[in-house]
Amino acid sequence: MRHSCMFTALLLASGACPAQSGIDLYGIVDVGVRSLNGLSANNTPLPSGTTHSLSSGVDNTSRWGIRGQESLGGGWKAVLRLEGGINADTGSSAKSDRLFDRQAWVGLDSPYGTVALGRQPTLLSDALLPVDPLGKRFASFNPNINIAGLSNTKFGTHAFGTQYGPSGYADNFYRLDNTLKYTATVGPWQARAAYSFGEVPGETAALSSHGVALAYQQPAWSVSGATMQFRSRDGLPLDAWSLGAALKLDAWQFKANLARNHTDTGPARSVQQRVLSAGVSHPAGPGVLVTAAWYGVRRAATGFVDDGFDREFLFIEKSLAPRTTAYVEADYTTWRGDAAGLTASRTNDRHGAALTLGLMQKF
Repeated sequence: MRHSCMFTALLLASGACPAQSGIDLYGIVDVGVRSLNGLSANNTPLPSGTTHSLSSGVDNTSRWGIRGQESLGGGWKAVLRLEGGINADTGSSAKSDRLFDRQAWVGLDSPYGTVALGRQPTLLSDALLPVDPLGKRFASFNPNINIAGLSNTKFGTHAFGTQYGPSGYADNFYRLDNTLKYTATVGPWQARAAYSFGEVPGETAALSSHGVALAYQQPAWSVSGATMQFRSRDGLPLDAWSLGAALKLDAWQFKANLARNHTDTGPARSVQQRVLSAGVSHPAGPGVLVTAAWYGVRRAATGFVDDGFDREFLFIEKSLAPRTTAYVEADYTTWRGDAAGLTASRTNDRHGAALTLGLMQKF
């Protein structure tokens, strides 16, 4: 305990021990050996051929963070969270320009709900958490994270090409700066509302974002959805929504989700995307969980051939200890239209497949 207090004191420049200050250090380190065919180490399409890589965050995104709370009396608490992504294969930060790229906020938790201020995941991200067929595994390759949650909008000919909302990036709107979020839970209902300030001088709407989310949860089933609008610096709108459900039948768990987004990218130019997903999980022995999921993505953009892809996943996870999990992951992608594209004037393979053997440690 003495060493724990000393470590926390050095980390937070505070003499308080975690039990006294309510401060916790936590994280995930997830690394896997990955063999790919028709895909690069970054999971982009390639001409046929095999590639091998060491990948971070295949099961769960590698990260580290600090969370804390302090009682203010009367059921009120001050709360905070700082969280940054890690590339565990190289030791670098997930975003070189931000120490805490995933979350950085402070707030008040009360009997009337929670108000948080700072960089936070969007309401689309919150809504996907209980209903994504993979449980948000493999975030960098999961279509619900990339397409429905807008974490990767630069893919191929259907790229958005500009920043919508105050994310700080031109191709990733999964987390937003300058966000005010309110969360209230009443019985089985949970409601959220959020507004992100664009902070463009003289422009109230530019780079702003707003939305609402609603979820209903029972022991055997739940429904979760959200709708949001993002604005570009020029005021162009990006409208997005997501709606999904989860169902438990004995040891079986079924999840499905539908999401759509539409954005104006210029005069008489737009991009539309749709993601339909479904999956199932079931124990396969002591400490073993098997999860299978399918994602169908369809995209349309002004001046381009409609494209998209279908992607299937299989995860087999074995719990070795309360904080340690070994896993095998397999995925298969079929590109539609011209989504596969070209590499150095060579046509990329219309199919991509990969197999991962990995280990995840939580702390």
